[in-house]
Amino acid sequence: MAPLVVPMITGFNLIFGGLHLVYWDSEGGAAALRGSIFENVNMLCSVEMLSNSHKHLSWLAVVFALLLAASTTTAYAQQGDPEQPVVVQPGAPGKPSKTLPPDTTGKLPPRAHADVEFMQGMILHHQQAVEMTALIVSHTENKELRTLGARISSSQADEIKFMKRWLTARGEPVSMSMEGMQHHAMLMPGMLTPQQMEALRKAKGAEFDHLFLTGMIQHHNGALAMVKDLFDTAGAGQDAELFDFATDADNTQRAEIRVMETMLEKKK
Repeated sequence: MAPLVVPMITGFNLIFGGLHLVYWDSEGGAAALRGSIFENVNMLCSVEMLSNSHKHLSWLAVVFALLLAASTTTAYAQQGDPEQPVVVQPGAPGKPSKTLPPDTTGKLPPRAHADVEFMQGMILHHQQAVEMTALIVSHTENKELRTLGARISSSQADEIKFMKRWLTARGEPVSMSMEGMQHHAMLMPGMLTPQQMEALRKAKGAEFDHLFLTGMIQHHNGALAMVKDLFDTAGAGQDAELFDFATDADNTQRAEIRVMETMLEKKK
């Protein structure tokens, strides 16, 4: 911590940095008194240290210096361990900030029920996309489609992990009840029907490529609709992590839709 410098009317300077004083002697040189302040009282008050014309003022200066040093020592002691973290809560506009106890911990923002349903539903949605991409290796030799499928599979698998962590951190189940799963599977936008999935499994080569691309475009558009529904729901989507995730997913899937539409155009 930088020393505190206090000019004295006698030509003394008190520098408090730890426990030492510095004074200016009659010759203009500086001398340091180290160790305990009170151990150096006699030296500070020494007649040889003071000019004859300033004895009275210098005595007052010494008393002032000792009082100031004692009060500063008390202030440092009250600050406690300098290594202890300081937690500051910024005040509202026009209001002062508050210093909180060192053991203060952050709290997750309140969540809307729609946030939880969105995450649970999107996990199911993503799982079907991963299931679709798993068919690519055994159903087509199209290198462009294989590259796209690997990218979709990797990104959606990572997003599934994130959504599960988000739910777990908030004490929510990572999956819906069986009844809820069946209900949401029927209503979830973009999900391929059992008939569509069966047709995809049976297709090979160019037919598979076409069914996969049209099916995944449908699937991605459904995810975009789910994001829109989330943000259209009052009070939902306010969680920072959820907002960032949903926004990123929206941007990524829009870009992938454009890629798949271009691939379909090439096949015409």
